[in-house]
Amino acid sequence: MKKLILAVGLLSMAGTAFAAGKPCEELKAEIAAKLDAKGVSGYSLEIVDKGTAAGGKVVGTCEGGAKEIVYKK
Repeated sequence: MKKLILAVGLLSMAGTAFAAGKPCEELKAEIAAKLDAKGVSGYSLEIVDKGTAAGGKVVGTCEGGAKEIVYKK
């Protein structure tokens, strides 16, 4: 019974960590590395609140979906 309670506790902690999502700066760096590897230049990536991506394309979400990463050329 103790093992079952321990397993459920560990799984619930892992679930909340997964739901939190990636930190925005980490995801932004990963996206920039992929764009640089493809030879893309003259772009900007901005971290904005969800729903405020005027004038750009949303290329990622972070912090549990609260923020978006916007690509602008």
